[in-house]
Amino acid sequence: MCLFYTFMTKKVAIQGIKGCFHEEAAVKYFGEEIEAVECESFKKTCELLKQRKVDYVVMAIENSIAGGLLPNHNLLRDYRFPIVGEVYLHIKLHLMALPGSDISDIKFVESHPIALQQCADYLEENPQFKVTEGEDTAGSAKKVAELQLKDTAAIANQLSAKLYGLDILERRIETNKKNYTRFLILANDATDKQPVNKATLSFQTGNNVGALSKVLQCFAEQNINLSRIQSMPVLGKRNEYDFYVDVEWENPSDYEAAIRRVLKYTSNFNIMGEYIKNDKV
Repeated sequence: MCLFYTFMTKKVAIQGIKGCFHEEAAVKYFGEEIEAVECESFKKTCELLKQRKVDYVVMAIENSIAGGLLPNHNLLRDYRFPIVGEVYLHIKLHLMALPGSDISDIKFVESHPIALQQCADYLEENPQFKVTEGEDTAGSAKKVAELQLKDTAAIANQLSAKLYGLDILERRIETNKKNYTRFLILANDATDKQPVNKATLSFQTGNNVGALSKVLQCFAEQNINLSRIQSMPVLGKRNEYDFYVDVEWENPSDYEAAIRRVLKYTSNFNIMGEYIKNDKV
């Protein structure tokens, strides 16, 4: 029975359609033997995980250009799924069209609004293209393929081109070549992976001078690296904030000591996940 489960295909909920960056991140983390379950929203991915209709959710949490995805922090707080892993994806955007197309054939370019913004320099250099917004990068690629739009190109990733049978006319047209997105891996139950060396924590502090600095000092004095901090207002409360932090360590005893110390200066403290650091891109 256990042997059978080991080789079962993992069902992974993604926001977007197949070929999107969330599926690319899922494949990078789990490998190609997964079943990507398309969802129209991040909330839908969480609902499927809550109902145990999928095994995991892959959720973008921060981008090196746009910063933190604040609505997704709210979902982490509301659903309380344990974070069991992370994966970084280098965002590479390409111009793609039907097989055999020449760039001189293209009159229209379609993609998600953020992808269009990330390719602003290229589009300004090619004013002959009429730019239209789509709901999804992969969705734009799928539309070009299914409707056989000979005069339209999509901006999407290489996975979309492969999946929908499109030719890449121009590679790496994004303005910033160092664009990365970090994705979290969520599950219903924490895993027993060892040894873990990274954690995501959330907590609140008092609204008084030095309250947050005392917490940060606890981490510093225990040799814990604070790799990220994000604040979010507590709903309905003035001047109160939830702090989300990522911490990394080499010695587990340092981490455990830091947690014991931090508990003295915080309220609503929550370990949202302990997992293996995975910042390879």
